[in-house]
Amino acid sequence: MKHVALFLVALAVAAPTRAQHVHDQTAPPAPQRGGGPQTPPIEVPWNDAIPAGTAEHAAKALKDSPRHGEWVDIKMGDGTALKSWVVYPERPTKTGVVVVIHDIRGMADITRAVGDQLAQDGFIAIVPDFLSGKGPDGGGTASLGTGVGQAIQALAPSDVKARLDAAMEYGKKLPASNAKTGVVGFCWGGARSFGYAAAQPNLNAAVVYYGDAPGASDGTIDTQLANVKAPVLGLYAGNDARINNTLPATDAAMKKGGKSYEIHTFEGAGHGFMGNQAGAGGANLKAAQESWPLAVQFFAKHLK
Repeated sequence: MKHVALFLVALAVAAPTRAQHVHDQTAPPAPQRGGGPQTPPIEVPWNDAIPAGTAEHAAKALKDSPRHGEWVDIKMGDGTALKSWVVYPERPTKTGVVVVIHDIRGMADITRAVGDQLAQDGFIAIVPDFLSGKGPDGGGTASLGTGVGQAIQALAPSDVKARLDAAMEYGKKLPASNAKTGVVGFCWGGARSFGYAAAQPNLNAAVVYYGDAPGASDGTIDTQLANVKAPVLGLYAGNDARINNTLPATDAAMKKGGKSYEIHTFEGAGHGFMGNQAGAGGANLKAAQESWPLAVQFFAKHLK
């Protein structure tokens, strides 16, 4: 499909503080919910070039990965251990660190597989369980059962930032790290990725998968985004009015503040397309295939 773009990506190289807006038409519209027959899931082919799009593919990616991955307990300021999956790329030189923020379902193999994919693409990946210490007997996601969503919603912004700060500092001190740090998040995690760009001036890059910006729904967006320093890449689903209706205000606020904000919207795809590549009659898969190279290129540019 042809891409329709306000071609400001190139301008960002010369003037990285200017906001960007790129609109991608990458797939035909899917049937509306409730407006006709539902599109049946497609069969997702194995693709080693993008993150796993099914639970089965995630299990395979982790099982067959040749890269070194390990569980670590990252100590936070309050003494709590942030349980995290850390994956290293196979390369001879130091590289940037990307912290992966899971969605509202908590820590899962499909999120760890995103970390493995990032390592395959040349970055050190840190995948924290943001519910570490929030479950029974100090457990995390696995200990909470059906209470995962409620526990995540109860996390205060200061709590999320403290956990991201701990992961960032851990990553910067790794011998294989070049001390540059980015974040990528999905859904709930996408919103937290944008929020961290607003809260942490030392962040080097933020990728937001279908998450809203802080202040986008309560009229405080100009204030909330005033301190953004890192460039932000937003990757959105075309069939996601809940998030997409916040984008004009977000784009305006980022431009007003002279921030770097690049938007890509993948038509026909639904919210959560990266982890549900079988959905939307092929549009989710196409969005995953076209969005991931953009994220990798973005990190390669800003974390070098």
